[in-house]
Amino acid sequence: MTNEPVEPAEPTTSRMQDAVRLLLLIDGAAEPVDDPPPPAAPSGAVAVLRTQVLLQKLDFWLRNPDYFANMLLDRFEASGDAALLDHAERILTSEEPEIRRHPMLRYRFGAYEPLDAALSVLAGPGLVFRRREGRPGRTRQHNYYLTEHGREVAREIVAEEPALEYYVGRVALLVAVTAGQGGTELKDEQYRQQEYAGTAYNARIGAITGRVRQRLDAIREAGAA
Repeated sequence: MTNEPVEPAEPTTSRMQDAVRLLLLIDGAAEPVDDPPPPAAPSGAVAVLRTQVLLQKLDFWLRNPDYFANMLLDRFEASGDAALLDHAERILTSEEPEIRRHPMLRYRFGAYEPLDAALSVLAGPGLVFRRREGRPGRTRQHNYYLTEHGREVAREIVAEEPALEYYVGRVALLVAVTAGQGGTELKDEQYRQQEYAGTAYNARIGAITGRVRQRLDAIREAGAA
């Protein structure tokens, strides 16, 4: 069995859409590079997001607002933090789950989408570089390095296209509510949704919008009782 699925014939996003979204995701979620930087770090690197699993899982919630809202409800029920409930309600009482949803494939390690094309767009002008970690012939993980130029470009494109502030705010919230969790933990959390776990390999993971809206209604009704 190979480590990656065949790229789908009909992607749900364009290469440029993916490149912009991944740049803003990495900019918002990456941690500062060590000082001194590791040998694998490209020149000018300022931050790094470690592991493809983490990148893919964060991207899944960014591309699927209904699943993200459901996760916020999980966090609310565990913590009682009303701000999490408010965030979920803003998503679910809008058209965001319909108009912002870009389904991903399910593969061996959960939600997956080929990244090579988008990363090539980012690597060409020196914004983001992927580096393999491990020994020759055996890659342990991929790390994604954001350069200072990449950070500058991320700021510039948001200033030029204010609608992209959506991703900046969403990534900040996503990072805050998943703080301390690694890619494997996030994968396991996503697999607890039956629709996600039950999706056939190389098929698109279906929406849960209706079920999550019903869940929100039940929570609000129980709180009002």
